[in-house]
Amino acid sequence: MVNVGELAPTFTLQSDQGEEISLEDYRGQKVVLYFYPKAGTPGCTKQACAVRDAYPKIEAQDAVVLGISPDDPPALVKFREKYDLPFPLLSDPDHEVAKAYDVWAGKEILGKDLGHTVRSHFAIGPEGKLLEAKRNVKPETTADLALNFSLD
Repeated sequence: MVNVGELAPTFTLQSDQGEEISLEDYRGQKVVLYFYPKAGTPGCTKQACAVRDAYPKIEAQDAVVLGISPDDPPALVKFREKYDLPFPLLSDPDHEVAKAYDVWAGKEILGKDLGHTVRSHFAIGPEGKLLEAKRNVKPETTADLALNFSLD
């Protein structure tokens, strides 16, 4: 498990725009990293829209937002466009980043991975250290946590 005060696990994932995005790309900035189970579901839509609505205040505090789910990039494009999300959505189809952040509730049955991503929020400081880790958050909680972090 990754703990507050440690360096955040680095990653490179494909975005909804088809580009490779690395956590290292944001070194020197605050990063709000949030995990969600599935684009387009009611809870994930509520979570993404709450972050979208708070985004101008988050961005004004020199913080960026990255949303991560196991969805493939075409599903992320559809989700981002439908709800006019101003931040990148990243695809973690093999759950490697979710596992690194200990938010993959994996379950294997008959050789098939049937787990799910735990809705979570992480705050990463400009130097790459994990400043906050909240797992099992409610959909609207991510925006509140992001605002509190970005205003510190």
